[in-house]
Amino acid sequence: MAKQKKYIFVTGGVLSSIGKGITAASLGMLLEQRGIKVTMVKMDPYLNVDPGTMSPFQHGEVFVLDDGTETDLDLGHYQRFVQSAKFTRKNSFTAGRVYESVIKKERAGGYLGKTVQVIPHVTDQIKENIKAAVEDADLGIIEVGGTVGDIEGLPFLEAIRQIKNEEGAGNVIFAHLTLVPYIATAGELKTKPTQHSVKELREIGIQPDLLICRTDRALDKEIKDKIGLFCNVPGDCVFSARDADSIYDVPLLLSDEGLDDKVVEKLGIWTGRPDLSQWKAMVETIHKPKSEIRIGIVGKYTDWRDTYKSISESLVHGGVANQARVIPVYIDSEEIEKGNLAALSEVNGILVPGGFGERGIEGKILAIEHARKENIPFFGICLGMQLAVIEYARHVCGLKNANSAEFKPENDQNVIDLMDSQKEVKDLGGTMRLGAYPCTVLHKHNGKNTHAYGAYQKDKISERHRHRYEVSNHFRARLEENGLLVSGRYIDPKQGELVEMVELPNHPWFLGCQFHPELLSRPLDPHPLFVQFIKASLAASKATKQPGLKGIK
Repeated sequence: MAKQKKYIFVTGGVLSSIGKGITAASLGMLLEQRGIKVTMVKMDPYLNVDPGTMSPFQHGEVFVLDDGTETDLDLGHYQRFVQSAKFTRKNSFTAGRVYESVIKKERAGGYLGKTVQVIPHVTDQIKENIKAAVEDADLGIIEVGGTVGDIEGLPFLEAIRQIKNEEGAGNVIFAHLTLVPYIATAGELKTKPTQHSVKELREIGIQPDLLICRTDRALDKEIKDKIGLFCNVPGDCVFSARDADSIYDVPLLLSDEGLDDKVVEKLGIWTGRPDLSQWKAMVETIHKPKSEIRIGIVGKYTDWRDTYKSISESLVHGGVANQARVIPVYIDSEEIEKGNLAALSEVNGILVPGGFGERGIEGKILAIEHARKENIPFFGICLGMQLAVIEYARHVCGLKNANSAEFKPENDQNVIDLMDSQKEVKDLGGTMRLGAYPCTVLHKHNGKNTHAYGAYQKDKISERHRHRYEVSNHFRARLEENGLLVSGRYIDPKQGELVEMVELPNHPWFLGCQFHPELLSRPLDPHPLFVQFIKASLAASKATKQPGLKGIK
């Protein structure tokens, strides 16, 4: 007999960016540590089929899974917090994908001539997607994107209402995250926003089982009982979700509140206490590091930090491994183009992340040249690696017009280009390299371990990609003859050997990778490239006594 699945649906009210993703991920981590096989799902109500074509200013970074699925950044939070779950295309879907599936079925005659409607056809498709995602787990935590009251979210809320009726109250929990603001002039916490949010939810047939209240201070029993009274929830089912210094504090704060105890009680799951010792040790290192370091992130989306969410978190992870606090310094590459280089001399390492489009490119190249000449540890990711190749080709190899076909398609010195087989594909979407690809790491060069092997300590790795252009094999010999070392390779059956990593052997630490290592980093399992980059930046800063290194306060 199949084991009964358990479901937790996480909704949010009052305002967006209230922290549903972190809360859901934290709950997933706590339940996983109790021995429950957990998976997580994100349902986004927008009509894009996926966020792959959305501006970073609209939705932050695009998180890519092993199977090449482009997802919302909350999948990154899930992966960082829930250690054992393997996420695939099933774990993230949008209203666009739901409607696309429904329309395809209708065109194929799948509804036998019936009038296709939101209820039951769209809601049935949503339920089908949820159940497919939770198929291999004991418990699914499903986050509903947006806020209660958004018109586009109504089919998702109706679908989860139906699931509780179908699966039974003992197998489904509705957890609603809401805001309890403190009004300084009145000196009071205000519960009305929460009351109104729950009222909206109840009007569409959903009675929350748990209320998780985002607040800047702990809620006392009197406030919790008041919220419970007006929201038809027992006072012991109202929990504080206090603002935290680090997102990695959140599971510990929620556990102290007893949230996971209440969840397993309501779902009738018998478990032991969670083992949080490793997590607590990691958080302790974040708050009490032995040193501090500043890493410059040179990009063009620096006003919208969610664009670099996985990178900033991976720097935290790399810092923990080195018992260091990493302070990300966001540097606008367009400011560098104007000649404002001062910020580059105030950091201990320089990271140039991925991106698309020509804006700010020359500023990034100037930052890379500065790192190369001044022996500052450098880490280039995806486009950052490509620009490192362009910089080296221009200033070391004598290819003064070196560029990328992404920016100068007619240029005759494009060291970054589409491969010949890609040029035959008319649909640009078909030229993207998405998801996990293997890579062979070069072990030694001139008798010494490469930077790449020094990080990985193995010859075969797998990393996630999201890019279109490659290092051109037409110029590769010239680059290598002039000292650029290819330390990672992938053999593509159609395109031949492709460059995955490059480095400078005589530099303290200068490495670029075509893939996105930040997509695999976790706080308890930091990505080795970030660990080594931070280690090299710490060593360089101590050796040169750079002004960017500060004492711990």
